[in-house]
Amino acid sequence: MSIIKKLVTQTAIYGISSIFGRFLNYLLVPLYTYYFTAAEYGVVSEFYAYAGFFSVLLLCGFETGYFRFRDKEHPTKDVAYSTALMFVLLINVGFFLLIAAINTRLSAALNYPNHPEYVLCFALILLFDAVSAIPFARLRAENRPFYFAGLQVIGILITIALSVFFIVYCPTAIQQNPQSWVTWVFNPAMGIGYIFIANLAASLFKFLLLTPQLLGLRWGFDRILFGKMFRYALPMVVIGFAGVINEMLDRALLKYLLPFDTLTNLKMLGIYSACYKLSILMSLFIQAFRFAAEPFFFSYADKSDAKKVYADVLNAFVIFCVFIFLLVTLFIDFFKYFVGDEFRVGLEVVPILLLANLCLGIYVNLSIWYKLTDRTVLGAMVSLAGAGLTVTLNILWIPTFGYVGSAWATLVCYASMALVSYLLGQHYYRVAYDVKRMVGYIGLGIGLYFSQQYLLVSFTKQPWILATELLLLYGLLVTLFERPKKAPIEL
Repeated sequence: MSIIKKLVTQTAIYGISSIFGRFLNYLLVPLYTYYFTAAEYGVVSEFYAYAGFFSVLLLCGFETGYFRFRDKEHPTKDVAYSTALMFVLLINVGFFLLIAAINTRLSAALNYPNHPEYVLCFALILLFDAVSAIPFARLRAENRPFYFAGLQVIGILITIALSVFFIVYCPTAIQQNPQSWVTWVFNPAMGIGYIFIANLAASLFKFLLLTPQLLGLRWGFDRILFGKMFRYALPMVVIGFAGVINEMLDRALLKYLLPFDTLTNLKMLGIYSACYKLSILMSLFIQAFRFAAEPFFFSYADKSDAKKVYADVLNAFVIFCVFIFLLVTLFIDFFKYFVGDEFRVGLEVVPILLLANLCLGIYVNLSIWYKLTDRTVLGAMVSLAGAGLTVTLNILWIPTFGYVGSAWATLVCYASMALVSYLLGQHYYRVAYDVKRMVGYIGLGIGLYFSQQYLLVSFTKQPWILATELLLLYGLLVTLFERPKKAPIEL
C-alpha cells in the first residue's frame, strides 16, 4: 500500500497543475459561454479539435519513447533526451513554416477567410507546446512534480488573466471611455480570437521558462538510438492519433454531419462542447494520474509484486472515478451554472461522457501490457479499432441523434477498447485484476444516479440533500467493501 500511497501523492502533486490549475482554467468556461454565443464557442471547439490531432502528429510519440530509452543506452548522460528534443524541434519548426506559407488558402478552406490569424495562432501554440513536451517529460522522469506543476499553473494563470483582460476589461473600458489606452491593444473585430491569443501567450511563456532544459541539447543526436526510439514511438503515434480521434473527432464532425445550416451546426457544436466541459473533473483526474503513472509503471515493472500493485492501483482508480461520476451527476443542478443558459439544453450528455471517460481511464491502466512487453503495434491496432468504431458510430448516429449520438459513440468506443485491452493483456501480461469488484463499483455508481432520479420524483426533498446522502452512502459502502479482512483466529 505504501507504493500506491506514493503514486497517489505524485498524482495529487501533478493534480496541482492538471486538476487544480485546470479547474481555474475551467472557470473560463462560464466566461466564454456567457460572453459568446453557442455558434462562436463552436468555432473555438472546432479549432481545439484540430489542434488535438496535430499535437499528436507533431510530438511523434517521442514523449513515451523518451521514457522507454532514458538512461538505458547512456547512463552517464541523457542522450535520449537530446535526441528526442532535436527531432521534435526540427519537425515543429518545419510544420510552422509550412502553415505560414499556406495560411491564406488554409483559412479560406476552413471557411474563415477573414480570420487567417486563427490558423497562425494555433500553429504557434502547437509549436511551443510540442517542443515543451519533451522537457516536461524529463521533469516527470526525474520525479520533479512540483517544478512541473508550477510551470503548468503559471501558464494557466496567464491564460486566465489575458482572457479576462481582453474579453471583460477591454470592452468595458472602451465603452466607458472611447479614448482609453486599451484601444492600442484591443480590436473588437478579433472576438473569439482573443481566446487563442491568451493560449498562445501562455504556451510561449512556459516555453521560455523551460529554456534551461534546452541545455540538454549539448549531449547531441544519436542516430542509432534515434532509430530505436523511432521504431518504438511510431506505433505510439498511431495510438495517440487514434486516441484523439476517439476524443475529438465528434467535435470536428458535428459541424459537417448535423442536418442543419452551418450556423446552427456550429451552435450545436458549441452546446455539446460546453457540456463536455462538465465532465472535465474526470478527464483531469485521468490526466494527472497518467502523468504520475506512466513513469511509475515503467520503473516498478521489475519488482516482484508489480502485478499485484498494478491490480490494486486500478481498483483504487475505479473507486475514485465513480466518486467523481457521482459528484458531478448528483450535483448537476450546481454544475450546470458553469455554462450559460443557452448551453444547458445539452446536459443529458454529461453522465454519458463521464462514464466514457471512466472507461478511458480503465483503458489507460490496462495499456501497461503492450508498453511493458514492447508490443506497441498490438496496442496501436486496439486504438485503431476504437478509432474506426468512433468514426462509424458518429457517421451513423449524428444525423439521427445529433450530439447525443456523439456522446454514446464515445462511451461505446472507450468501453470496447477497455474490454479488448483487458482480454489481450490477460494473454500477454496477465494481471489478476478484481473485475467483479470494479464492475460492481461502476454498477453501484450508476444505480445511485438513477435512484436519485426516481427519489426526486417520489419524495419532496431538496436535491442537494438527497445528493449528499447518496454520495455518503457510496463512501460508506466502499469503506465496508475495502476494509482489510481480519485473519481467522486460531484455536
